[in-house]
Amino acid sequence: MKLALERGFYFPSCEIYADAHAGFWEYGPTGNNLKNKFIELWRRELLRRDDMIEIDGSQIMSKSVFVASGHLDNFTDPIIKCKKCGATFRADRFITEKTGKEIPELLSGNEIDKIINEYKLRCTRCSGSFHESERFNMMFKVEIGPSKEEAYLRPETCQTIFVGFPRIFKTMRGRLPLAVAQLGKSFRNEIAPRQSLFRLREFYQAEIEVFCNPNRLNELPKFDQVKDTPLLLSIKNSSHSVNAEDAIRKGYLPNKLVAYYISLLSLFYSKTGINMERTRFRQLSDEEKAFYASTAFDFEVETSIGWIELVACNYRSDYDLKRHGEISKQNLHVIDPSDNTKVLPHLFELSMGIDRSIYSILDHSYYEDTEAERVVLKLVPQLAPVLVGVFPLVTKDGLREKAQNIYSELKLDYSAFYDESGSIGRRYRRLEEIGAPFALTVDNQTMKDDTVTIRYRDTMLQERVKVSEISVFLDANK
Repeated sequence: MKLALERGFYFPSCEIYADAHAGFWEYGPTGNNLKNKFIELWRRELLRRDDMIEIDGSQIMSKSVFVASGHLDNFTDPIIKCKKCGATFRADRFITEKTGKEIPELLSGNEIDKIINEYKLRCTRCSGSFHESERFNMMFKVEIGPSKEEAYLRPETCQTIFVGFPRIFKTMRGRLPLAVAQLGKSFRNEIAPRQSLFRLREFYQAEIEVFCNPNRLNELPKFDQVKDTPLLLSIKNSSHSVNAEDAIRKGYLPNKLVAYYISLLSLFYSKTGINMERTRFRQLSDEEKAFYASTAFDFEVETSIGWIELVACNYRSDYDLKRHGEISKQNLHVIDPSDNTKVLPHLFELSMGIDRSIYSILDHSYYEDTEAERVVLKLVPQLAPVLVGVFPLVTKDGLREKAQNIYSELKLDYSAFYDESGSIGRRYRRLEEIGAPFALTVDNQTMKDDTVTIRYRDTMLQERVKVSEISVFLDANK
């Protein structure tokens, strides 16, 4: 957290004001660069690799959308309020923190009250007793126009994909399976936002919804491209290290379509610098998964604050299109040209939390080198906010001008950074703390033979490279 605040990764929104609300964070310049590179990697390794379609939908949607989706009735969390001081707590987390007992989010109010009474739990602020538990809807309500028509900020990006499906399928001459992706902000009025980017009220999501024919889930020739992908599956508290093909054969995954997209997701995260040995696809229990999900896995990563969910992988059946069809009175069936049958597509989704992913990447990349007395972010080059720093050893004898010329040539094609302030050692340390893998130094020898020193972040080793070959070096290492 200290590094994130001091090096411009992220910081609380409106932090100069006393009435700033929790759960809202802003990316600084360094963090924004990292986020943008992560998103570009997501687009390259998932969207372009699979020929997905990407849309950009509205963040404010009509009330009818959320009547159909069930959010207005069911998008709730349990809360308890203190009778004495009025403090409010999210009930399931409060119970878990105080008792160690894992509480399902969908546990009934009577069962929550029974547990609170059984353990004689009291308010942590004033030791008062609690009112009976309630359900709190996490939707942000907004008013449209002078007539103040009711609408809502979307709590997830996928609803835009669902309601736009008929036009998307028609205009893009769709064929099933059709994967539609969307990146954007979602909004949830969290009861207890915490751990900076981990649980937010305003956050980035990257969602992929695969519209598919439920009768042809194993007719997927491109599965052969990923059949050997290693997967770590956690099923009923038992871990299974298998490849995608064996996961289907052993019944851990239901079909090729699900296995294919889970494999793509695993391959993507393996390129982010996250330690894949500290990840898992955890199958959700019947109590945890949504009622419409026949298959539900969470892609989770172990961090310094424990295991956290990065991606929800749900087979949603035909629930979404069926509900939107019923409420809108529109026919959302399509013709599958593969067998010329009329079908209401089922959906398999990969719902990714961008901010949580950034948090996890920073967590896995953070390294304290006690021997060298330095802090290093060992970010993979393709995600590093700065790929290369350009430094003149001193600012005289033409070194400053030479370094500035090199920087001017590099900055249009690479994320480069110029710094001439302070000792060269201090400049190296600043660069290492934001994860830049290379530091390029212009020194006196540069003026003699037109070579520069390139220093490696992780090993601190150096080598000489001709100025004319700097781009070749960066292209080979980025």
